[in-house]
Amino acid sequence: MPDFSDFDTRHYRTVDVATGYDGWSSTYEDSVLDAMDLALLDGLTAPDWSRVRRAADLGCGTGRTGSWLRGRGVEHVDGVDLSAGMLSLAEERGAHDTLTRGDVRATGLPGHTYDLVIASLIDEHLPDLTPFYAEAWRLTRPGGRCVLVAYHPQFIMASGMPTHFTDASGEEVAITTHVHLLGDHVSAALASGWRLEELNEAVVDDGWVAAKPKWERYRGYPISAALVWARPD
Repeated sequence: MPDFSDFDTRHYRTVDVATGYDGWSSTYEDSVLDAMDLALLDGLTAPDWSRVRRAADLGCGTGRTGSWLRGRGVEHVDGVDLSAGMLSLAEERGAHDTLTRGDVRATGLPGHTYDLVIASLIDEHLPDLTPFYAEAWRLTRPGGRCVLVAYHPQFIMASGMPTHFTDASGEEVAITTHVHLLGDHVSAALASGWRLEELNEAVVDDGWVAAKPKWERYRGYPISAALVWARPD
């Protein structure tokens, strides 16, 4: 697995995941574009959202993904996140039936319960993907799905940009970032029994450049990816 430090061009002060997202929580909604994740979910052909009744939203953050799931008719959504600040905002949003402060690799949620495990923009914070995919497998019923939206490794490597935010003092602060190649996802997921069903990638396009003009030099680069994994019946 590549080491992010070999690509880092920003050299920001770096904090752990819980500290970082607590610090980012108040401005997170204003700084993450739907094009990064929700637009990718909109474009998926699987799973059949109408058949998803119970979902585990891992790394649920402020509740953006939970709200998206509710909009697709999902009846029950349980959220898990390390950050108390993000969970507080998710509670205000009200899209989840339960919210738990915990680790996506060991959630404490009941096993073999969910039609869907979904995680968005969290994998770059995991040093190893295997525990995540193993936990997703434990949580799902036979025939269930795991959907993961990832910060694309090529963009991380090409830009040298960690996941980061601007704190209240105006300092740019990085949150611990790891690089996972798409092949790393495949290896880790297959080891847990998952079967790849769909892979979509989003690129930096006109919309991105309009929002971030300095990204013109990254036009056409993949910036995020959505992987859909199926658990055999």
